[in-house]
Amino acid sequence: MTPVIDGFEYRRVRVADGVSLNAAVGGSGSPIVLLHGFPQTHLMWRHVAADLAADHTVIVPDLRGYGASDKPAETGPDTYAKRTMAADIVALARELGHERFALAGHDRGALVAFRAALDHPEKITHLASLDVLPTLDMWQAMHGVSAAVGFHLYLMAQPPGLPERMIAASSDEFFGHFLDLWTGDPAAIPAEVRAAYLDACRAAVPSIVADYRASAGIDVEHDQADKDAGTRLRMPVTVLQQDWGAMLGFDAAALWGAWADDLRHLTVGYGHFMAEEAPADIAKILRELLTR
Repeated sequence: MTPVIDGFEYRRVRVADGVSLNAAVGGSGSPIVLLHGFPQTHLMWRHVAADLAADHTVIVPDLRGYGASDKPAETGPDTYAKRTMAADIVALARELGHERFALAGHDRGALVAFRAALDHPEKITHLASLDVLPTLDMWQAMHGVSAAVGFHLYLMAQPPGLPERMIAASSDEFFGHFLDLWTGDPAAIPAEVRAAYLDACRAAVPSIVADYRASAGIDVEHDQADKDAGTRLRMPVTVLQQDWGAMLGFDAAALWGAWADDLRHLTVGYGHFMAEEAPADIAKILRELLTR
């Protein structure tokens, strides 16, 4: 049986033509939406969501193409553009009765959250990003042999066909590699949750690849257009990152500062899956963000 977030109600919400998202909803109070990363599902927020539900309405969806949400076929670059996925989240919140909401994302979910905050600033009250750079900055920061840590980004950026076949041929080993490599505390992802992640990824190889392919193309174009136009994040922003900038040779705080007017940038000692490794700390930091 697939694990769930205890005490949360599960809803299936239509957000676009032919696309419905699976979402767990719990608590009451001012709303916050939590977006998962790769190679995970909404379950990565299970501890943080339960904590925040004590005083907030917490909405935890599977992104388009992931988990139990719909996985439309990639018919063009827009299908899995972060702009499209961000519009899904705004529609989800609206369907659940929230025109304005706070938004926190990890990894891929943070890229969706970033795009939502740029495209829909009137909707997003607060923004949190966990362990990622904006897409444009990420591609510009990665270079030389140190960029080997992001080999999957280059693999999934390739035209349709080869990356999907390669990954599908060994999906558990491929996705499991990242669960093992990026986890600071293996006990943070118990066996049943790990199995749920691998099951979900195995069933979503084409859509996961399409999500990454979009980030090597149309997402960069959208970020560059906003950079050129001087578009900035006007809401309070908190960013948590490991100190992988030192290895790759960039200043993460400076890169984020170029986008955000009201920024709190924190370098943390957790592994990549910090919401699972240090949920009490993450919930506390999110609560602090919501007071700004």
